[in-house]
Amino acid sequence: MARILPSYTEPYNIAVAVFHLLSLFLIIYLVNLNRLLNSTPPEVQKLVPRRWTQAEIKNTYNRLCKDPITTASYKAELPPRLQRRYVVTGGSGLLGGYIVLQLLERGQPPNTIRIVDFQTPHRSDLLCGPGKLVPFYKADISSAASTEAAFDAPWDKSVADLPLTVFHTAAVIIPSARSPLVNAFCEAVNVHGTAHVLASARNAGADVFISTSSASIAVQPVEFWAAPWKWRHHPQNSAQILDESDFFRPLQAHDEFWGNYPASKAKAERMVCNANAKELRTGCIRPANGVYGHPSDNLLGAPLSMQIYPQWVRNNVQSFVHGVNCALAHLQLEAVLAKPDSYTAPQAGRPFCITDPNPPIYYGDLHNVLSMLARTPFRIVTIPPVLMLLLSYAVEFYNLLPLRVPFLAGSLPRLPGGLVYLEPGLFTICTHLVGNMNEACKPVEQGGLGYRGVLTTLEGMCQELVDWNREQEEHAKEGLKAHYRSSVFLAEEIRKGGGTLIAVGT
Repeated sequence: MARILPSYTEPYNIAVAVFHLLSLFLIIYLVNLNRLLNSTPPEVQKLVPRRWTQAEIKNTYNRLCKDPITTASYKAELPPRLQRRYVVTGGSGLLGGYIVLQLLERGQPPNTIRIVDFQTPHRSDLLCGPGKLVPFYKADISSAASTEAAFDAPWDKSVADLPLTVFHTAAVIIPSARSPLVNAFCEAVNVHGTAHVLASARNAGADVFISTSSASIAVQPVEFWAAPWKWRHHPQNSAQILDESDFFRPLQAHDEFWGNYPASKAKAERMVCNANAKELRTGCIRPANGVYGHPSDNLLGAPLSMQIYPQWVRNNVQSFVHGVNCALAHLQLEAVLAKPDSYTAPQAGRPFCITDPNPPIYYGDLHNVLSMLARTPFRIVTIPPVLMLLLSYAVEFYNLLPLRVPFLAGSLPRLPGGLVYLEPGLFTICTHLVGNMNEACKPVEQGGLGYRGVLTTLEGMCQELVDWNREQEEHAKEGLKAHYRSSVFLAEEIRKGGGTLIAVGT
């Protein structure tokens, strides 16, 4: 009689079948999520009335090559000159530099302006003409003593008695980190640094203080991992309207923000606005998600410097703001707060969201501008967004591992290049984000700034490519390559060096 052995085949086959079924389900789930991340919700599509054509991009670029946008070309839109002194923290950088240039353009003498920054001025438009005559004071705003020293330096006797306005644009931008384990850097500069600048401004007798905040404060974290039965719906919060309404509600807890950067900017914004009083009128400007306008920016300049640029957001829609428009909004707010009784005005002690004066655009249109107009090597590599999202969790785990397991700190190498920023928070800030600047556009008598901007996003981006190509060609003639450090990469250099030094403004 044949011996009958117990069979293990049936349970094994069931386990294999279940594994294959779950694997298939996971693949289908990820493919569907990738489809959603690669598409634009219908309600967002309606906010973009038209796309930029290639002819429109080329014609705008050629027009600006012949007639570039300069501070002189929009001088008539600037508020009138005021008899005041100015301190601009972060004045060497993108936004602060435009504030300095606009002050000079409207007739402000260079000796009434003071740049306070860790970087010496490096923009070509600040190294010639009246810009090169503006005094520079090096400071680390994370240090109260360093900040105080920059403010305490004597002014020219002929202007020392003028009232003082402080434009505080300095910050460090950490674009994706969200863990409290790595929050100290943002806190040191963006929160404590703002407190130091505010205290120094008071001690120096300032009566107007305007700080650059960020519209990203209003961004709620995107919930990418939706329930499977919601397979037709885009992830929750993947499309958001950004305004100032959150400011009038209690401050969120840290883990309710999408990252450490917006959490720190929200604290700083509340600090500045709460300081509003008769003796020191305060307010904030919230630039929409990306500030651009100089080859050192993160939006256009950083990709151009990379030459090979991975992207997964071509169909995402966002509002952006050129540094020229953002600087103008700062001066318009100052024009209101310079009046001694304005501390009770509706514009005082609150933020205003600012975008370029046009509908939001697709990232794909931005990419077309770069690909079509850059005269330096530049190539876009498209990657499935779901793969990058999955990778971001692995990058975050790796970045935090030395902090969670301290004995590994000296043995794990840092991730190279921009890969270190590929953490989940980056995906929230790169979804569909549309700025609402209705409050800023209201007339001054109705509580607004009368803001309308002086150049569109198409003009601003084409002008930046004009500047990029010209500077690269000039350096090529000398056998050199123009090199720019974006605020993100500068912040990383500072952090790696163990310091908490001032970086370029938002």
